Amino acid sequence: MNEHVERQIALPAATPRASYDVVIVGGGGHGLATAYYLASRHGITDVCVLERGWIGVGNSGRNTTVIRANYGIPEAVRFYQRSLELYEGLEAELGRDVMHRRKGLVWVAHSEVGLRAQMARAAQNRAYGTDTEFVGPDRIAELCPDLDLAGGGAYPIVGGTYHPRASTARHDRVVWGYAEAAARLGVDVCPGVEVTGLVRSGERVVGVQTAAGPIAAGTVVCAVGARASTFAAQAGVRLPVVTHPLQAFVTDHYAQRIEPVVVSSDLMIYLSQTPRGEILVGAEIDPQPGYATRSGFDFLAGCAHRAITLLPCLRDLRILRQWGGACDMTPDYSPIIGATGADGLLITTGWGTWGFKGIPAGASGLAELIGTGRVPELIAPFGLDRFARDRTRADRGSAGTH
Repeated sequence: MNEHVERQIALPAATPRASYDVVIVGGGGHGLATAYYLASRHGITDVCVLERGWIGVGNSGRNTTVIRANYGIPEAVRFYQRSLELYEGLEAELGRDVMHRRKGLVWVAHSEVGLRAQMARAAQNRAYGTDTEFVGPDRIAELCPDLDLAGGGAYPIVGGTYHPRASTARHDRVVWGYAEAAARLGVDVCPGVEVTGLVRSGERVVGVQTAAGPIAAGTVVCAVGARASTFAAQAGVRLPVVTHPLQAFVTDHYAQRIEPVVVSSDLMIYLSQTPRGEILVGAEIDPQPGYATRSGFDFLAGCAHRAITLLPCLRDLRILRQWGGACDMTPDYSPIIGATGADGLLITTGWGTWGFKGIPAGASGLAELIGTGRVPELIAPFGLDRFARDRTRADRGSAGTH
């Protein structure tokens, strides 16, 4: 029996109508989850999700599926802890197997400086509600026996942190699960419909323009990921977002031995083993900004070398797939959720290398803002206006941003 076989998705074909209470542009995880939470939490079902390609064609289908809450500032710790908790109940809520699996996460340190950084991370995480413990080399060896504690002689593992509730989930199942659940509640999910512009009445955004004509909306939500800057510019909104490519690769199958997600800031690498046995490896963003999603051999060679430094057992594996995504990075490495300053236009962007793990918390917070007119405490620190108010939330809390 193949445990990964899933029943067919029940997503009815929908043709967008002439007007809606809410139009969401972008059929990835954040757009679809926002639609779902609008319908399920706030009874707002006059909602349309427009996607120019197929469901999950963007970064939702190009990520590395790690879910964690061990971030570096209080606001982010609280936010991602809430997201982690929502993920833990997502299969029951959506009625869909998203292959959620608790794995734990080991973040290793290779120097005294790195060790102190991990000690501080553990202390702050515990202070704000996330279970992270400081661990020594012996405990790391217990958690992941295949790790080379000598680090190939160049990167010895001197300690680190362990985040036991970290997990993974299958990205496409999460996206399609939200799409199916939203449609079941009355939301129109419309792939293959490209939005070509915004419709404005004076300074207010009142709808979107598509190839098939305009669609009026009481509220327009921009959830287009890395292309949010060009989208928002149509409403006169300038976003502090720079887009960088991010690459990853996956190997062929290996015995199920590597239980936790493994991260190293010094090596700028993270890896995990999938339920099928493949080893999924990612690293830092490409330094040159751009929208390209092509992959390159230089990344593959360098990243593979770093992976083998930590886990020599991987040296004989073959590469199955390599891909790239486009990361929308803010100056403080935290997302932007909420108002744009343009009446009628809301946004969720700036998700960088951590968009997948933030889907439930970000989307439910944005849905609450739309449904109640009040900014939830959880997403309030991540408003666009923080840059004008000099209240940035600087958190380079992932290996990919270094």
